[in-house]
Amino acid sequence: MNHKVTLIPGDGTGPELAEATRRVIDATGVKIDWEIQDAGIDVVEKYGTPLPEQVLESVRRNKVALKGPITTPIGTGFRSVNVALRHALNLYACVRPCKSYPGVRSRYKDVDLVIIRENSEDLYAGVEFDLGSPEAASIIAMSNGRIRDDSAISIKPISETASRRIVEYAFDYAIKNGRKKVTAVAKANIMKYTDGLFYRMAREVAGRYAGKIDYEEVLVDAMCMQLVGRPENYDVMVMENLYGDILSDLCAGLVGGLGVAPGANIGDGVALFEATHGSAPKYKGQNKVNPTALILSGMLMLRHLGETDAANRLEKAMAAVVAAGQDVTYDMKADRNDPGAVGTSQMADAIIAKL
Repeated sequence: MNHKVTLIPGDGTGPELAEATRRVIDATGVKIDWEIQDAGIDVVEKYGTPLPEQVLESVRRNKVALKGPITTPIGTGFRSVNVALRHALNLYACVRPCKSYPGVRSRYKDVDLVIIRENSEDLYAGVEFDLGSPEAASIIAMSNGRIRDDSAISIKPISETASRRIVEYAFDYAIKNGRKKVTAVAKANIMKYTDGLFYRMAREVAGRYAGKIDYEEVLVDAMCMQLVGRPENYDVMVMENLYGDILSDLCAGLVGGLGVAPGANIGDGVALFEATHGSAPKYKGQNKVNPTALILSGMLMLRHLGETDAANRLEKAMAAVVAAGQDVTYDMKADRNDPGAVGTSQMADAIIAKL
């Protein structure tokens, strides 16, 4: 069976990483028809936007996309191309697995965590009012002195719909992937209405999984301390947008950094897979950047497509190359100046050889 997949190479080092990943995925033997769509800073002059409509149309048509890193251009009206993709395609669930691989430098071993982050609302909804605006003045007046007169305002919407949906996704993910526990993370002792609503929805959903998946709640500040001290106590964690952004980077730090951190953004019938690091434009064209995160994102894509055997073989081949420590990029060497470090393309070649 052939799968039709949109490939968005991105910009900066994105095209190099995307090409390396495409070659590795093709080497698994899975038949994929790649539909190339360009987005990012390199297409602004041609299309007047870093996110042309044909990119969105392609993803909607093919239902699955793999995306290289994209730079957010300054002064174009876009807060983030990545955020715009998630909103336009209603990719409400961000999935960030953080897993230890032997050979990756880290202070921790045997970490295996998954962050499930709500993607559509919270402070990232972008509902803001500038200092001196009529809207800010109106909200300040309603606050009865709790907000200073010289404030800009950002609104934090948390809905029943989005909260219930993301927690349901987390529990379903746990069931499908043989996980044991879901931890809901918020700050409901302070934000009693917004985060309190998130916890109420989480408890409602958790009740339907009683006896199948364990459920607990941890406040976000305590969660940061717990993850640094005892990451082995946690499994699947579900949370609102901002907390998910912060804790997913924290968890990536536990396993060696963003260079080995894959990501998936899932909606109803549409899925986009991407590395979680940036486009590193200063390394563009140097064949230098670590492709592991995007290759692992491709592995997640294969699982999503039902190609479980190919995904397992890809992960095993990648892990073997990393554990051997020879055909890896400079950042994965004990000494970053090690002359034995290989380039992006050569690391992909080594993984293909293992496959």
